Amino acid sequence: MANAHIRAFFDEPTNTVSYLVWDPDTAKGAVIDPVLDFDVASGEADVRSAEAILAAAEEEGVTIERVLETHAHADHLSAAPFIKAKTGAAIGIGARIRDVQKIFRPIFGMDDLKTDGSDFDTLFEDGDTFSIGSLPVEVLHVPGHTPADIAYKIGDAVFVGDTLFMPDFGTARADFPGGDARQLYRSIRRLLALPDDTRLFMCHDYKAPGRDDYAWETTVGEQKRSSVHVHDGVSEDEFVAMREARDSDLAVPRLLLPSIQVNIRAGHFPEAEDNGVAYLRIPVKPVRRTPGG
Repeated sequence: MANAHIRAFFDEPTNTVSYLVWDPDTAKGAVIDPVLDFDVASGEADVRSAEAILAAAEEEGVTIERVLETHAHADHLSAAPFIKAKTGAAIGIGARIRDVQKIFRPIFGMDDLKTDGSDFDTLFEDGDTFSIGSLPVEVLHVPGHTPADIAYKIGDAVFVGDTLFMPDFGTARADFPGGDARQLYRSIRRLLALPDDTRLFMCHDYKAPGRDDYAWETTVGEQKRSSVHVHDGVSEDEFVAMREARDSDLAVPRLLLPSIQVNIRAGHFPEAEDNGVAYLRIPVKPVRRTPGG
């Protein structure tokens, strides 16, 4: 059986990698983690990144049947609805997205948000299998960054979402609501228990210090040898202490507030108001002053 053919699309404004993955025998394919171009200052959205993926699919003669989300992203908005509208592809995500919806519904006061995952077409459980053409796909539940993170194993390739970064950069943060550094470590060790020659495809890259080019493909063996956070020999307690210390100093992602509200709805914006405009919410935390301060 042939391995999947893969084309990567890097969105530098959000440091996100999207993928077109297809079966060369049947030309059936899927898009993983597509990006909607969104300007937070103006509120304007564009689909140029998604259109580039669709153009590549047409060039390769690929029929896109699925849009696969690794999780509800906090750093970019999903273009899944646009891909679905153009191709009829079903949108899939991990079944624990229901937990994420329940966490964020009260945070944003989203009374209209359904928390049963029904905005998505398919909810994947750990161990689920399906096919892209003749290529078997296995779903791996890898929580820690969020409760709902999953990875997709397609032949000798695994799309790891926000668990691992390139070996010289490390691992994903675990301080979002529902995140857990200990769970993240165990999820990563599960991935690194795969054969050493398994190819790992990242969802993000930030160019580690000393590296001039963006990169998003590595292997299990390389991660085990040289990951700055989880190489062989790093214990769970050591990782948790490191991850929690790093997370305490990390800034909030620039697009977190719009991204979460949109992505837990399967990439849909809220319904437009009577004036025809859709609005996103910004929770405001009042400044707390001490008496006399």
